[in-house]
Amino acid sequence: MHPIPVLTVQTAPFEDQRPGTSGLRRKTAVFEGKKNYLQNYIQSLLSSIDLRDRQGCTMVVGSDGRYFSRAAIEVIVQMAAANGIGRLVIGHNGLLSTPAVSCIIRKIKAIGGIILTASHNPGGAGADFGIKFNVANGGPSPDTVMDRIHQVSRTLEEYAICPDLRIDLSRLGRQEFDLENKFKPFRVEIIDSVDVYLQLLRTIFDFPSIKSLLTGPNQLKIHIDAMNGVMGPYVRRIMCDELGAPANSAVNCVPLEDFGGRPPEPNLVYATSLVDAMKGGEFGFGAAFDADGDRYMILGENGFFVNPADSVAIMAANLSTIPYFRQHGVKGFARSMATSAALDRVAKAMKLALYETPTGWRYFGNLMDSGRCSLCGEESFGTGSDHIREKDGLWSVLMWLSIMAARKQGVEQIVREHWAKFGRNYYCRFDYEGLDPRAAFYLMRDLEGVLSDKAFSSQKFAVGDHVYSVERADNFEYIDPVDGSVVRNQGLRIVFSDASRLVFRLSGSGGGMGATIRIYAESFERDPERHSRETQVVLGPLIAIALKISNIHERTGRRGPNVIT
Repeated sequence: MHPIPVLTVQTAPFEDQRPGTSGLRRKTAVFEGKKNYLQNYIQSLLSSIDLRDRQGCTMVVGSDGRYFSRAAIEVIVQMAAANGIGRLVIGHNGLLSTPAVSCIIRKIKAIGGIILTASHNPGGAGADFGIKFNVANGGPSPDTVMDRIHQVSRTLEEYAICPDLRIDLSRLGRQEFDLENKFKPFRVEIIDSVDVYLQLLRTIFDFPSIKSLLTGPNQLKIHIDAMNGVMGPYVRRIMCDELGAPANSAVNCVPLEDFGGRPPEPNLVYATSLVDAMKGGEFGFGAAFDADGDRYMILGENGFFVNPADSVAIMAANLSTIPYFRQHGVKGFARSMATSAALDRVAKAMKLALYETPTGWRYFGNLMDSGRCSLCGEESFGTGSDHIREKDGLWSVLMWLSIMAARKQGVEQIVREHWAKFGRNYYCRFDYEGLDPRAAFYLMRDLEGVLSDKAFSSQKFAVGDHVYSVERADNFEYIDPVDGSVVRNQGLRIVFSDASRLVFRLSGSGGGMGATIRIYAESFERDPERHSRETQVVLGPLIAIALKISNIHERTGRRGPNVIT
């Protein structure tokens, strides 16, 4: 056997390879069709790691199974070998959930991991593809790393690759390759996608307690939708084989390259088959996951919807039911700025610190690494704890099942008792997607001008019989309590004297398809007699104020949002 040659290929930089909140997302055709586009980005990513750290190090590679993942993994393997990486650990058939990648990076002390996913974006040749880089703590790249990748990409002139190197993603075990100019062989290990992550979950939860809930004569009937993403193997192995749920309680468990033709987004708009199944009343608990397994949605009997901001607050209030938190203690909580303040009320009752961060999971990582935070969540259906450094959909489902087992209550009863104790934060999000980026930029700029006017801070808005008095308005900025770094321009906030809030954000995680403006509305209600009202009715006056001061319909030509969650 001759050593495999290492080639240096000339290339030219691309201007649009700055990673966003969740890595680099583009239309699949850009990665697949633009010559060297994928190779340039992978070289920029690898070159952003200091050469001394890179030589001989271990990296993890996984994907959510979307179209083009296998071809991209082959290129990543060939380039990692040529760039001095010593060992790659890859999920079986290229599949690893995002939480599993984080878990494996931490367990084997890898330098980082590459995850091929565009999260809840659609998959397929005509849809979206993404590349995410997680660092040594298992979490998403901080701004400094993303800036470094971007800087390299702007001046890149060549990339290194071993085009003759071939691996078999379907064969578990170790494969070794001798390369030209390399003393040590390059190793690839194909591992079971579920094993390491399952071992971790066993140390967190009381599995026998959950199993007794899901089996036996009084079993809780559950309906879990993996949405044809990466979670199929995890749901089958953990929920069915390990915890005893009947095989037919898990659906859409075969990972498909186009996720069956629907966006793999676990919300009321796209997880309609789950919603319909739950409305029948046959099941007491339902859940869906996004493509890469870090987001989730929970439904109770008859389709009772659990708002994700409520979900994290309810977990926080019930942490004592989970062995992991009894053992490790609870240090503090964190939520993104746009997430409702339901978690704040639990933190206050438990006399624990509450951190309000910008959108993006990477901001929670610093808090957790420094021992300040044990549980965190975002309104976009992501929740997690310091067991890894990513949001974790299946962990969240097991949290809920553990709480149900301990309290011997159904989903709706748990939620309503929580509201009765802490009050209810009515909350919703309006998404205006695919906007002209210039129009979106100027709308936000002009709105900031309105909010920063001195007169605005004393303004009152009358809508019907409601009068909302502005208490304060600002453009959210975050000073990291760990490293002192400052992040500005994270979203415009209006807080009213009755604790109602409006938030406007220009979102940065799309697939290059125009801009997205998100409007969040929140209203607090203490009175349990008023906890069963329709969310849109309660928030109607706030939404009217938001539309009036932003002029979003007039300025974008839209008649309403694309999605309301």
